[in-house]
Amino acid sequence: MTRPDSTTHEDWGPYGRALFEDPEARALSRVGVVDIGSNSVRLVVFDGAARSPAYFYNEKVLCGLGSGMNETGRLNAQGKARALTAMKRFRLLADGMDLPRLTVIATAAMREAADGPDFQQEMEQATGLSVHVIDGTEEARLSAQGVLLGWPGAEGLVCDIGGSSMELAELAQGEVGRCVTSPLGPLKLRDLSGGRKAREKRIREVMKSLHRDIGNGKRRLFLVGGSWRAFAKIDMERRKYPLHVLHEYRMDVDAVRDTMAFLEAGDPDSLRRSAGVSGTRMALLPFAAEVLAQLLETFPPEDIVLSSYGIREGLLYEQMPERLRARDPLIEACRFAEAKDARLPGFGHRLHDFIRPLFPGVAEERARLMHAACLLHDVSWRAHPDYRAEVCFDNATRANLGGLRHWERVYLGLALLHRYRNKREGTRFEDLYALLDGQRQQEAEVLGKAMRFGAMLWMTDEDPAQARLDWRPETRALTLHLPKGAAPLFGEVTEARFRAMADALGAASAEVTLA
Repeated sequence: MTRPDSTTHEDWGPYGRALFEDPEARALSRVGVVDIGSNSVRLVVFDGAARSPAYFYNEKVLCGLGSGMNETGRLNAQGKARALTAMKRFRLLADGMDLPRLTVIATAAMREAADGPDFQQEMEQATGLSVHVIDGTEEARLSAQGVLLGWPGAEGLVCDIGGSSMELAELAQGEVGRCVTSPLGPLKLRDLSGGRKAREKRIREVMKSLHRDIGNGKRRLFLVGGSWRAFAKIDMERRKYPLHVLHEYRMDVDAVRDTMAFLEAGDPDSLRRSAGVSGTRMALLPFAAEVLAQLLETFPPEDIVLSSYGIREGLLYEQMPERLRARDPLIEACRFAEAKDARLPGFGHRLHDFIRPLFPGVAEERARLMHAACLLHDVSWRAHPDYRAEVCFDNATRANLGGLRHWERVYLGLALLHRYRNKREGTRFEDLYALLDGQRQQEAEVLGKAMRFGAMLWMTDEDPAQARLDWRPETRALTLHLPKGAAPLFGEVTEARFRAMADALGAASAEVTLA
């Protein structure tokens, strides 16, 4: 059996030939980034060749560098000690991983503190690393690029909140537009004298200024930053939302208001434990919520989306070649997974060609999910057969994939579950099925059973005449056209899977012809 590549597949469809083997993409196989923020210092090492960010290593230390800066104008002394210790550790980790280089950036606390330049020099001397202190506009731009990593072509307003600042950036047709920064970080608001009234006045004044700079018309709001992630966890807890994946989690203005009331009325310790929010983050959340309330009043959105991708992912995006940036992050990541883990890398493309006639006129949003499912259909083959279906569902719904809404995760998961299992009832995932309507659940079942059947035929590019499916929706007639030479492949198990696929499809007749 041959492995499809540029010589065996002339038509790769709308997504083009996979790029992860390209030298420019392979140069991103290990990208190390350190983000020195006002509240935390984090090391992330990306395996970046697959277009979606794969987190090879991720470690965060809550240092609180910006704590107390309103009063002293200087970095927190204890925070400096913790940050320096963390940076020394991160340098040794990077050396142990043979990273070609480690990009280190510092944001609001370091750029605003009177002793920021001295601490920057101390850190560089202690670690041998170059520390780049970026301004607020650059911080906003990189955060917006992080959003583009997950949503190519995204449009809307990106709001990134850190400990000491809040940035806004425009996105239009996949390009970063105007970028602005503000001092509306929860650490600064916490230290502001005058209580809640003083904070609300300050937030309103700053928001008016931001509105003058960046204007209206941003229908979608992308929320980036730890405080927004914590708020989303509280919203999930209030709603008893079944899928605890923050990326692409969606809220509307009414939901945000309900969660603000829920947060104010609830016991902080109880909420923190039930929602899985750290004590440090929970202490700052009420101040971030005040910012969010005014943000929604000043820039009323139609849609609110949480992005787990921000400034660190923006730095990865910065290093990507332009043609890789434009790719669909879901499809590229699935191709990468297939090449790495499938028994027959490249077979997913052939399987996708085989099952497509079952879905005439399918919308593009679901066509790409079908393509992704075929690429992933065999990557979990090493799992124990009794658990393979659940492993597939778990991987699809909880994997760190960009360009995938929550209902799409469940759709993909159900299709892969049915690749290995006839029925979806009786699993531990049944509460997630409600994120899909009945029609999409049924379609995912057909897709899964079509993959389950198609995988039995082991079609290759060497075959002069491929098996093909013919589906006539108007008469509900299904026909499998099978080359005579492939007839032995249509054994008892294959036939049972063909019938199961036909039943899921609602076929009135299902025939096999040999040619």
